[in-house]
Amino acid sequence: MLSVATWNINSARLRLPIIEKYLTEHAPDVLCLQEIKCQEHQFPAEALAALGYEHQAVCGQKGYHGVATVSRLPIREVARHDWQANGEARHVAVEVVGRDMIVDNVYVPAGGDEPDREVNVKFGQKLDFLERMTLWADKLDKPTLIVGDFNIAPLESDVWNHKQLLKVVSHTPLEVETLQRFKDAHGWVDIGREFIRDPERYFSWWSYRAKDWRANDRGRRLDHMWASPDLAAQAKSHSVLEDARSWEKPSDHVPLITEFDI
Repeated sequence: MLSVATWNINSARLRLPIIEKYLTEHAPDVLCLQEIKCQEHQFPAEALAALGYEHQAVCGQKGYHGVATVSRLPIREVARHDWQANGEARHVAVEVVGRDMIVDNVYVPAGGDEPDREVNVKFGQKLDFLERMTLWADKLDKPTLIVGDFNIAPLESDVWNHKQLLKVVSHTPLEVETLQRFKDAHGWVDIGREFIRDPERYFSWWSYRAKDWRANDRGRRLDHMWASPDLAAQAKSHSVLEDARSWEKPSDHVPLITEFDI
């Protein structure tokens, strides 16, 4: 068996204690982090290696964005794609050595506040990012798992209120359609929704603005784990650790984990 987790950590250095807590208590074989918000030499590599995660692929930049994949199993970095087309650190891919699996770790741009590329450059950049991902996916020929913060909640049951969020970036029809084209380009299987079936509520993010996130429960599913069809057939379990949203100095996202029979 092989387990892979994904988590937008919102600063790897600031949230190192809860990363350590998660790795100690849940021990995934591979953990993919987004928004590490540090340069590669600043990443807490030694602390995570001390917990057994000595195999690491880190793609960082100063202060913003950044992704990192850490593993108890040997991994080999195979790609860093600039789907933002401006040098931002938003992707790293690794091969799990000795296992027939590529793990792509991605942080899709949030897209700003206004869902109109004519008045909001960031929204246009998000759509273009997804189109570049789609062209890449169309050429894939290896068992691949792509995980991370997609910053899109595609289904009505992925948000706390479908009608209220239709014009809010992350749940607009245009974003959902663009993400669907990416999904179709490789026949991706949405692992989370294989185990937590629509229309069951499934969230991975709750705003910091809510004083009591659990009572308020205005969540969205922004984080995803999608697999090539043959790889998806080997998925045996999937879960969301909502309790992590209540840990000390939490991220506004929570970890997802999938276990594969590999």
